[in-house]
Amino acid sequence: HLRFFSTVALAAVLGTTACTKKPSNAVSNEILVGEVGSMTGSEATFGISTHNGIELAMIQVNSAGGVQGKQMRVLLMDNQSKPEESATAVTKLITQDKVQAILGEVASSRSLAMAPIAQANKIPMITPSSTNPRVTQIGDHIFRVCFIDPFQGSVMAKFAGGSLKAKRAAILRDIKSDYSMGLANFFAETFRKMGGEIVVEQSYSAGDVDFKSQLTSIKSKNPEVIFVPGYYTEVGLIARQTRELGIKVPLLGGDGWDSAKLTEIGGPALDGSYFSNHYSPEDKNPVVQKFITDYKAKFGAVPDGLASMGYDAFMVLSEAMKRAKSLSNADVRQAIAETKNFNGVTGVISIDKNRDAVKPAVVLEIKGGKFIYRETVNPS
Repeated sequence: HLRFFSTVALAAVLGTTACTKKPSNAVSNEILVGEVGSMTGSEATFGISTHNGIELAMIQVNSAGGVQGKQMRVLLMDNQSKPEESATAVTKLITQDKVQAILGEVASSRSLAMAPIAQANKIPMITPSSTNPRVTQIGDHIFRVCFIDPFQGSVMAKFAGGSLKAKRAAILRDIKSDYSMGLANFFAETFRKMGGEIVVEQSYSAGDVDFKSQLTSIKSKNPEVIFVPGYYTEVGLIARQTRELGIKVPLLGGDGWDSAKLTEIGGPALDGSYFSNHYSPEDKNPVVQKFITDYKAKFGAVPDGLASMGYDAFMVLSEAMKRAKSLSNADVRQAIAETKNFNGVTGVISIDKNRDAVKPAVVLEIKGGKFIYRETVNPS
C-alpha cells in the first residue's frame, strides 16, 4: 500500500514539476518558492512526506487569500537523495526560475550543499529538518524550523541515563553522514557528563547491508543501550542483525528513523527501541489534530514527522512574507529572522540569533510496528 501511495504521490509531484513554465504576465501575480527534495533515491520517503506537507500548507494559504494579494506556487526539484544533485537543483531554481525563497533539504549533508548557493545569491532558505548545526552557520539567509543535533543528542542521552537508567552505552554511527557523525558526538558528550560510559564506538557507511562484525564487537562490551543515529534504510537492517546476534538491549536513535519503511525493514526486531522526533500524532493539541485530519483527507495516510516539518516550514515562510514590509529578499529574510512563538504542528517555534528554532522534541517508543509517544523534552 505504501509503495503504491508513494508512486502515486511521486507521479503527481513530477507532473507539477514538469509544468513550471508559465507566461511571464502571470508571474507578477505569484510568489515562486523553490523546493529541493529527495523524491527518489535512498531516502525517498523523506522527500515525498516533506513535499506533501508543503503542498498541503500551500493549498491552505492560497485558499485563505494568499500572501500580499498574490498566490504562492512551489517549484519542486528532485535531488535523487544526492548532495551534488541538490546543488544543481538549487542553482537552477535561483538563477533560471527566479524563486524568492528555497525550502529544503531534509538531510543535513544535502542542505550543506545547497546553503552556500542560496547565501551567495541572498535568497532566504528554510530547511524543514536538517539538524546539523553547521547548516545555518553558512550565513544570514539560512534558517531552520527544526531543533538541532546538540539538543537532539542531549535529549536521547538524558533519556538513556534518566528514564532507562543506563550507565553503559555503545554507539554505531554512519561515517558518510554529517547528521549521524554530529548526533553521535553530542550524545556521547552529554552521556559522559551525566556519569555514563561510552564502552565502544563502531561505524558503517550508508548503503552497507552487513553490520555483524561491528555488532559482535559491541556485544562483547555489554552495553545497556546502543545509540544508532542513522537513517531508516540501514537502521532497520541493524535492528534485525542485532537481535540475530542475541543482543537484547534497546536501540536508540534520532529523527532519521522516522519512516513507515523503518518497521517494514526491521519488523519486530525494533520493538522496545526509542527515537527522538519532531511530533507525535498522539498529541491532543488542536493544531496537531487538525493537521492530521486535513493531511489524511488529502493523502490517505497519517502524516509522519517529516510531513509536519514541511508543513511548518512553508507556514513560517508564508507568515513571514505576510509580515514583511515588502517581498524583497532583504525584507523577507528579516521577517523570517523575527519569527517568535509561531504555533506550529511541531510545537511553538521561535527563531534565535543563530537562525535555529528553539522548540521541544518528543521521544517515541516502537511497539508492534507503531511509534508510541513516551515523553516531551523542552529546551532548557
